[in-house]
Amino acid sequence: MKERSIRLNALLNGLRSVLNILFPVITFPYVSRVLSVKGIGIYNFSNSIVSYFLLIAGLGINTYAIREGAKLRENQSKITQFASQIFTINILSTGLAYLFLFICLIIFSKLHSYLLCILIFSLQIFFTTIGTEWLYQIYEDYSYITVRSIIFQILSLILLFNFVRGPQDYFKYAAITVFSAVGSNILNFIHARQYCHIQLVWHFDWKIHLGPIIILFFANIANMIYVNSDVTVLGLMKNNYVVGIYSVSSKVYQIIKTLIAAILIVTIPRLAMLFGKHRMGEYKDILIKLSNILILLALPASTGLFMLAREVVLIISGPKYLRSINSLQILCFAYIFSILAWILSDCVLIPAKREKCVLKSMSTSAVLNVVINVILIPFWNENAAAFSTVLAEMCMFIVNYHYAKDIVKDVFISKTLLHTFISSIIGCIGIVIICILCNLSFQSLIIKTILSIVLSVIMYGAILILLNNKFAVAMLNRAKMILKDKL
Repeated sequence: MKERSIRLNALLNGLRSVLNILFPVITFPYVSRVLSVKGIGIYNFSNSIVSYFLLIAGLGINTYAIREGAKLRENQSKITQFASQIFTINILSTGLAYLFLFICLIIFSKLHSYLLCILIFSLQIFFTTIGTEWLYQIYEDYSYITVRSIIFQILSLILLFNFVRGPQDYFKYAAITVFSAVGSNILNFIHARQYCHIQLVWHFDWKIHLGPIIILFFANIANMIYVNSDVTVLGLMKNNYVVGIYSVSSKVYQIIKTLIAAILIVTIPRLAMLFGKHRMGEYKDILIKLSNILILLALPASTGLFMLAREVVLIISGPKYLRSINSLQILCFAYIFSILAWILSDCVLIPAKREKCVLKSMSTSAVLNVVINVILIPFWNENAAAFSTVLAEMCMFIVNYHYAKDIVKDVFISKTLLHTFISSIIGCIGIVIICILCNLSFQSLIIKTILSIVLSVIMYGAILILLNNKFAVAMLNRAKMILKDKL
């Protein structure tokens, strides 16, 4: 199979991430004004409940399939057999997820007032399963996924502005969100035939797959707890208004995190393949580049968002959500720990088949997050939820590094990474100065924000070049070559 360019895949996945994010970025300012804060709270609480059952349906299949399938993708017969077995397991777990969901809806009276919204979001469970997204990641086929995303995002925007018109329309907003996220998955299943013919199979050795899948499933449960427990505990201990306020800061946090991680996601199949085939020299080279580039992106993103938190909240949601500024600024401190922990888990520990270590780190972080939420939310409300996220991400990074240091110690304590970290910190000081000056010089919210971002990027890039950061210099030289070719 022709090896796809990581740069091109990163660009395509970045575009795809932008498109997936653009839908809530464009729609959230609209719906946060059209819907009430209470409606936004119901929408997010219902989504958080369904996310747990999405987790049951998914098990640890996506991560496991990418890791093992990446080693088989050049063998048509083996990948067909493997994909069919994984899909069969996924179908059974999907049925189990729906069974548990319906039982919970019957037992817990608290959920009855959210019933319709939860049922709408539950459509994601089935459509995610038949979408076989993991197969496209195995083959690094981001061109098809990106084109598909463009079409369905455009259709979703048209539906949104035509059907969501008042405070009572949060049900319609939920349905359009589901359509935007997984509406194309039927096409995915049909299109997957160009790689292999997936079908239900029953006679195979289930134990080969179920062992690592179950371990990864429990790791995903722990991850889901510390990702969603903030909204869930806020909803149970406080009210829909507080959930609505925190939803703004957490949504902005996730948007930036997804953008930063676009290059990481497309690198995972390549690293899994290289590690699986024991091509450790190539594996380390990519891991070094990935770690340095993500630090160069994460630190300025967190700094810029901290400085522009007020402007971002006003632009996205309006003045009635200004209370979310503090929780958003607290969340900014989580980025660097989150990205580094993500590298260690998905790019190091899982390719090395140390999923039990990932389970331990995620479980520790989840317990820490829930305990802090339960203790502090009664006093600090949404700020406690943000603070618990920072500590959970930090815990995840520390524990992951402990289990992965024999593989990555030479990468994480290298002079190259230290130089990248120091040069990025100095560059971030430049971003702070630019944002302060723009805030003092301009009154217009839009002009102030745009100039702060543009000038911060220029200042940050210039500082990295002056400090001779080799990754920044390489990116500049690459840009010059592309520009020269075009001219």
